[in-house]
Amino acid sequence: MSETQNETQATSSEGIKLNGLYAFKEGMATVYNDKGEAVPVTVLRYETWKVSQIKTQEKDGYSAVQLAAVPKKSKNASTAETTRLKAAGFESGAQYVKELRSETLPDGIKLGDALSIDTLAKGDVVKVTSTSKGRGFQGSVRRWNFAGGPATHGSKFHRRPGSSGNRTWPGRVMPGKKFPGHWGDETITVKNVVVVDVIASEGVVLVKGPVPGHKNTLVKLVKG
Repeated sequence: MSETQNETQATSSEGIKLNGLYAFKEGMATVYNDKGEAVPVTVLRYETWKVSQIKTQEKDGYSAVQLAAVPKKSKNASTAETTRLKAAGFESGAQYVKELRSETLPDGIKLGDALSIDTLAKGDVVKVTSTSKGRGFQGSVRRWNFAGGPATHGSKFHRRPGSSGNRTWPGRVMPGKKFPGHWGDETITVKNVVVVDVIASEGVVLVKGPVPGHKNTLVKLVKG
């Protein structure tokens, strides 16, 4: 086991608790509940996130906690981020810097505090936000699930998108028309996702059902 994994396990149950956390998607698995029913789950890997900035209503106009995780190599870090994140315990910047908004901040919170994986507990209902898989440029049939035209009898229609224009007025294609284009790679939010289990010793969070994105996608989980 690597030193990073040992550090994650040592600190995962300690630190501050907020209204959510960030984790990385590992894949899907199946677990069995108390009734013996098979439950499909997405496995999320928790890394140690540290407080890098505290935003307040008076100073920033809103209340939030900025978090940083996964140290950068010194050759890839700029002087500005190295200086800014040094107080949070990062010698050469961080690969991920995110924030969680919260109306109330934990008492005694300070720079460098670690976010506890126990922020979430078994049975919590969360809102999951992540980036879906990118599938490149796709035609309208695959991108928008169009039925397409007849394949035979000289239709000459097949998988084409069909008519797209208007008459003299307004004389243009209206915004939002479903055309071929880039499919996927979008921010997707799934509500009412149940936390099946939190294994603090292994830095693992299990949530029910699928989560958008590929392996190692950063996933945001917010309670409520």
